Amino acid sequence: MAPADYKVKFKELKSRVGIDDVAYSLGYRLDRKAGVGRYIELVLGEGRDKRDTIIVSNRRDKASQTFFRRDGSKGDVVSFIRENLSSFNVIGLTEWQKIAKVMAQFANMPEPDYDRDRDYVRSASAPQVFDPSRYRVKELDAANIPRLFAQRGLSADTVKALAPFISLVSDRRNENFNGYNIGFPYTEAGSDKTVGYEIRGMSGYKSKAAGTNSSTAAWVADLSHGNNGLVRHAFFCESAFDAMAFFQLNRPRLGEDIALVSLGGTFSDRQVLGVMERFPNARAYDCFDNDLAGRINGLRLMALVEEIPLKITKTPEGLMVEAKGKSFPVSPDRSAYTQFEPHISVRYRMGQWQPPKDFKDWNDCLLGKRTSIKIFPPKHDRDDNLAEQRASGLKI
Repeated sequence: MAPADYKVKFKELKSRVGIDDVAYSLGYRLDRKAGVGRYIELVLGEGRDKRDTIIVSNRRDKASQTFFRRDGSKGDVVSFIRENLSSFNVIGLTEWQKIAKVMAQFANMPEPDYDRDRDYVRSASAPQVFDPSRYRVKELDAANIPRLFAQRGLSADTVKALAPFISLVSDRRNENFNGYNIGFPYTEAGSDKTVGYEIRGMSGYKSKAAGTNSSTAAWVADLSHGNNGLVRHAFFCESAFDAMAFFQLNRPRLGEDIALVSLGGTFSDRQVLGVMERFPNARAYDCFDNDLAGRINGLRLMALVEEIPLKITKTPEGLMVEAKGKSFPVSPDRSAYTQFEPHISVRYRMGQWQPPKDFKDWNDCLLGKRTSIKIFPPKHDRDDNLAEQRASGLKI
């Protein structure tokens, strides 16, 4: 069936994609000590670095698989992909488009073509409206700071400085967990009204409040005390914890004419443009992760603030960028900004302040968690190995 004729149905995809399939791809491993039966436990990390544990039911029937955590959070494969959406390099106008693409990839089925399939977009991404009455909300008590912050390496001083932009939230509809998680409120340009939350909890729990507006709103910590015109630097990160870690590590150099921004694992053009509208005199800084998705986000941020139309294509070596009649490669192992500038002039509105190259993101940098260094053999060794493999192929 040709991709143009293909219409995605979530029910059909769920019969092909299990929670365990997605979890294993994200680095989770089976905890055999917990038993292998109707339920299995999948663990991310190990020892002191254990970041998450999920219990998966119906392991032999993908269509019926669900997961839960001991803090009460639960869901199906769609929920699990949504929690981890930033880990998948997919592009779409909405979260639902991105989730559908991830599921199609796992199912080895053609990705939906949204330009030709508007009916699907309307049905699959029927927007949930954020209902603030669904959540109990408390102010963060500086005298009783949740220990999750310390686990993330965030100091009490950092939490207190950013406390006006952090809440504690509890979902009234979660019958299994009536405690509070950390909520980072999402707002839009020109309004203080909360239109959703980026949510983080113990055992690696991360999510967004139901109906969160991730299209035009973001978490924004304006340290200018409301004097938007005075903000000179807007630092864009992929999560609120990354933004807080960036702030803590660089605070002596930042001043108060800044805004910290989290896009919450999504990247919508209107999210970025709304932030820049809020701070018309600010320069945007790419503080995204040191991976392929981070490089793409950085390039898209640059394209928006510098008003440069870009086409970005993934290649086996990294990325190919087309702009202003020029085409050039961008390696994910190096700063996208420095690779872009020799080809296309970038004006004053864009800057870059990424984590040191040995760290995936700013929070890992704060925790001292270096990425594993990949050592590749010299090219002549690879050629010799390939020749040996061919020469010693299957004998009949």
